[in-house]
Amino acid sequence: MVEIVESTFITSAPNVQSAPESLEQNEVVFMARSNVGKSSLLNAFTNHKGLAKVSSTPGKTRLINYFDVTFINRETEEKSYAKFVDLPGFGYAKVSKSIKSDWEKNLTDYISQREQIKLFIHLIDSRHPDLDIDRSVTEFLLDNCRENQYILQIFTKIDKLNQKEQSALRREFPHALMVSSSKKRGLSKAIQTVYDMLNGEINEN
Repeated sequence: MVEIVESTFITSAPNVQSAPESLEQNEVVFMARSNVGKSSLLNAFTNHKGLAKVSSTPGKTRLINYFDVTFINRETEEKSYAKFVDLPGFGYAKVSKSIKSDWEKNLTDYISQREQIKLFIHLIDSRHPDLDIDRSVTEFLLDNCRENQYILQIFTKIDKLNQKEQSALRREFPHALMVSSSKKRGLSKAIQTVYDMLNGEINEN
């Protein structure tokens, strides 16, 4: 069993040029459409209610936030370290076009240029699994992901679906994970998967 035992906010950056210096490829990038529950999932992952601020105004945060995270493998008591990177939510309409353009360029540059990224986690609201914007993000990641990087889809708010809807979603997206931050469902498996991907211990097939 793997757990996250420590998590600390490091810094915020407006773009890839201002990102903290690092020689390690150990960054886990969380990206999602606004109001999908990204901050809630980060807090649930780290068991730290105030780590990522849950905004009442979707699309408000326009900075890239960095957190130091410590994993522990309970079988070996071995610790390992990573950086969680909280990207601003995308696709929120109530910002000006100029701000949105700069914002999206910064995210695009960061995703395509930041070599320290090991894993992209694309969060999708399980109630809206087929939105065009999420398809576009998936295609962008597949086009820009390097051979030494992983992509992981996680569907949030799975508790909002009934069993039939959950089964249909799993059939449509067999390689994705399903979680509920509020009900603490699927979190242990998701943390283990992130840990395995960071350590190159997973078979994508």
